[in-house]
Amino acid sequence: MQSFLPIAYLQNRFLPFEDAKISVATHALHYGTGAIGGLRGIPDPQNSNQILLFRLDRHCHRLSVSAKLLMYDLPASTIQQIMIDFVQKNKPTTPFYMRPLVYNSGLGVSPRIHNIEKDFLVYGLEMTDYLPPDGVSCRISSWYRQEDRSMPLRGKLCAAYITSSLAKTEAVESGFDESILMNTQGKVCEASGMNLFLVRNGVLITPGFEQDILEGITRDSILAIARDLGIPTVERPVDRSELLIADEVFLCGTAAKIAPVKRIEHYALPQERPITTLLREKLTAITENRDANYQDWVFSVPI
Repeated sequence: MQSFLPIAYLQNRFLPFEDAKISVATHALHYGTGAIGGLRGIPDPQNSNQILLFRLDRHCHRLSVSAKLLMYDLPASTIQQIMIDFVQKNKPTTPFYMRPLVYNSGLGVSPRIHNIEKDFLVYGLEMTDYLPPDGVSCRISSWYRQEDRSMPLRGKLCAAYITSSLAKTEAVESGFDESILMNTQGKVCEASGMNLFLVRNGVLITPGFEQDILEGITRDSILAIARDLGIPTVERPVDRSELLIADEVFLCGTAAKIAPVKRIEHYALPQERPITTLLREKLTAITENRDANYQDWVFSVPI
């Protein structure tokens, strides 16, 4: 059973999680007119009086941009301060995940984003590993990722996650841990809620933004880390068959961190994953503020 943090933020105030409720007529509930964020935090291993948040500024900026797509002017600086206050009020003692949400809070049956009330909420829950750390099995989904011409994919919009939900359930109910979605051009896109990387001949490869992927913050971090480590990186279209013969494949995201893929459909991937392991260890050290070269990625919140 999930353990939620005791304090939430809703309608411009902090209140007990159990009291944070919305109307059954809320517009976003019916039409998906919202946008989500996701941010991990951990107690500082070196200082019990502070919490570490990974790339807080980037997360707040992305949510602010997503809000603009809903005609909601919510500055990143406002989001950031509320997230800091949220952490200080909850004082978490274990690793956790924060879920901020901007949404149409008005009550109505007309599908629109103009002339309707907006709101911003935050809640959190304790979270360890989202996916098995020793490796996951994936199937190629029968569902396709949406196109940017049908939905603004530069935002992390709630409505887009119906496809992710269908793909995830299809994968799990057919005996796999996770799904891999293709785009409408038949190229590899992403997993149900994560970006995807593969390694071939020592080169780290990932689909580019033009492949209708989410602009992942963990993805961006991994590319920067790999380049700093001298690992060649390429952003380009990826064919399905490349996954099946890759030297390494892994998924990444805020919740998943870096999750190695051990099998795709009935194709087993190599058990040795030197680049995945190196990147995962490096990312862990950075999020725990043990790497002086990336300290500007880690925001410390005193509690």
